Amino acid sequence: MSRLAASVVIPTRGGAARLPVLLATLAAQETDDFEVVPVVDGDIDGSEEVLRSWADRLNLKPVIFPENRGRAAALNAGAAAAAGRIIIRCDDDLEPRSDFIAGHVARHSTQRCGVVGLTTNALPDTAYARAYGRKANARAIAGALALPAKRTWRLWSANVSVPAAVHSRLGGYDGRYRRYGWEDVDFGYRLHRAGFPIVVAPELIAVHHGASTTTAVRAVRALHSGAARETFLALHGQAALREFDGARSARKPGLWDRSGLWDRVVTTSSTFTTERTLRAYGAAADSAASWLPAALAEKLIALAVESAGIAGVRYPRRARGMF
Repeated sequence: MSRLAASVVIPTRGGAARLPVLLATLAAQETDDFEVVPVVDGDIDGSEEVLRSWADRLNLKPVIFPENRGRAAALNAGAAAAAGRIIIRCDDDLEPRSDFIAGHVARHSTQRCGVVGLTTNALPDTAYARAYGRKANARAIAGALALPAKRTWRLWSANVSVPAAVHSRLGGYDGRYRRYGWEDVDFGYRLHRAGFPIVVAPELIAVHHGASTTTAVRAVRALHSGAARETFLALHGQAALREFDGARSARKPGLWDRSGLWDRVVTTSSTFTTERTLRAYGAAADSAASWLPAALAEKLIALAVESAGIAGVRYPRRARGMF
């Protein structure tokens, strides 16, 4: 029997409510030359039972962890179980198009590369979304599409694909990343360093239903992402971080002590930032954003997000949760 064209690896934790949306779109794909490898990273909400209910509609190959091991471990277990020529990573909160799998496979037909499909956030109509979330999403997509080829590795994330042989050659994702994010950036960097081009495929963009919906959630994620950055720095050094940041300098003493008033406010705020203060401030900012002028509401939310990111870099132990 010929090898399947693709394996869709889905890392999931607490995804029982999210998985049906994704699985329905996978069941409606234009091709059936693929398998689905969901990896339940410790079942806390009946996700395994949800997967069982889809067994007659998809070629499912579930992997169930008895406890939380982290996203890197889940992605690696999915890749190890995969039989497809191309491994497509698809996070459990995405809603891809009907040509999602065929499109990823087609991108690999002409060159040996990594493919980034990007995501666009589906946000409810809230004060947070109106003041900050939608604008941030638009800026992120525009920035991604404008990146030069040598820096597209930094986009490696929730909707990506790579030949199985290349994934194996790189050794998969690094399990030392247990805070929010950067295990994917690390993989993209190593792919880039190994000489494989990373192609952005805007036609494969998928709707992202798991985006931050409040200031507190967005800021806490920024705190954890800033903390996870420390692992990347420890593994790859300042030069890699400068390459990630582009024109900005990598983290070093004095990085955030810039001359602008906004930067000074953000830097000062970061010294007091913890998960607890972010949740309290976030709730207040969302409440105020419903009646403040749009520009001021955006600044209030941006203060929380930017301060949290800096606090994660400077005080990584303040990011207390694990992912």
